[in-house]
Amino acid sequence: MKIPRSKAGFTLIELMISVAIIGVLSAIAYPAYMAQVLKSGRSDAKATLNDVAQRMQRCFTTQNTFKPAAANTCKVVDDVTSSGGVVSTQGFYTVKVAAAADLTATTFLLTATPVAGKTQAKDTICKSLTLDQTGKRAASDGTSDTTTTCW
Repeated sequence: MKIPRSKAGFTLIELMISVAIIGVLSAIAYPAYMAQVLKSGRSDAKATLNDVAQRMQRCFTTQNTFKPAAANTCKVVDDVTSSGGVVSTQGFYTVKVAAAADLTATTFLLTATPVAGKTQAKDTICKSLTLDQTGKRAASDGTSDTTTTCW
C-alpha cells in the first residue's frame, strides 16, 4: 500500500536543510547577542566611575584636595588607592587610581578594568575606561583609543 505524499512526513533532505538554516542563523545571531551583552555590561563601569568621581569631588569640597594627608579622611580616596579598588555594583569592574601620579591634590584619573573571570573580561574593545576630574572620558582596547565606541 502506497502512503500519500501529504501524509509521508519529512524527508532527510528537508530535515537537513532546516538544521542548516538554524545553524546559519545561530552563527550570525550569537556573536551579535554577545556584543550587546558586553555593551550593556559597560554601563556598570560607567555608573561606578561616575559615582566614584562624584564622591571624589565631595572629598575635594570638604578637604580642598583629592589626596588628604590623613587616612580615613575620605573613604573613597582610601578605596581607589588600595589594591582592591572599588568594585562596581554588578561586580564586573574594579575602579582604581592606576598610578600614584594619577592622584594629586587637584587631579585624579580613575580607571575601570574588568574583573577576571567575569563576562566583561571578554570585552576586547573596551579593556579599560577612564574618567578624570574634569569629566574627560577615555577608553582603550590596549593598543588604540576606543572612546567613541565605549562611551
